Amino acid sequence: MGSRVPAPPANAPRILLVEDDTISQAYFRAVLEALPAEVDAVATLACALARGQAVRHDLWLIDLSLPDGAGTELLQRLHERWPQPPPALAHTADADPGTRAGALRAGFREVLVKPLASAELAAAVRTALAESGGLPDWDNAAAAAALNHDPANVQALRRLFLDELPGARAEVVDSARRGDDASLRARLHRLQASCGLVGARRLAAAVESLRRTPDSPAALERFDHAARDLIR
Repeated sequence: MGSRVPAPPANAPRILLVEDDTISQAYFRAVLEALPAEVDAVATLACALARGQAVRHDLWLIDLSLPDGAGTELLQRLHERWPQPPPALAHTADADPGTRAGALRAGFREVLVKPLASAELAAAVRTALAESGGLPDWDNAAAAAALNHDPANVQALRRLFLDELPGARAEVVDSARRGDDASLRARLHRLQASCGLVGARRLAAAVESLRRTPDSPAALERFDHAARDLIR
């Protein structure tokens, strides 16, 4: 309990977490900081509004039911402050389809139903950040940890990764357009492992999004853009 949480890297995305339950807030914060991310955690609509209006976040993660109001109201008021807003994810213990539909109409991109597995939460956040450009291309800390903190190894493996990326991108795009789901998933699986080793964070999130929704043209476009940005 006395151990300190390492500070997030300077380029870590900044997330506004709105959750009034103490235990749930601590759980969400732990998952988000492990991404890694910098987390501003608040428990009320009023505090969230004050923080969200003062600071530009990369993602809003908002409870739909708050002690002093509704998450949809908070989102509307944050949109008034930020005409080009970051992505917003809602979370709730209410699994009613009507609740989900109302949140989506209000502008949330996804509704996460609690209790929520850490992998599901992390995947939804990574996908939202990747789509908004809130993730940097490279996660140097993750790559260093994966390669025994040897900078030479990191650079060598990244050069090999970038040499092979044009062919991998072409295979993914071709498989997706042909509707060859088996080939697409196999190639994405290999590419995701490589992304993890070299710290290609934004591409890894785009790969994960495409694996989850292989029939989505938007997910394929996001993958293609992320890959091309690295190839340039």
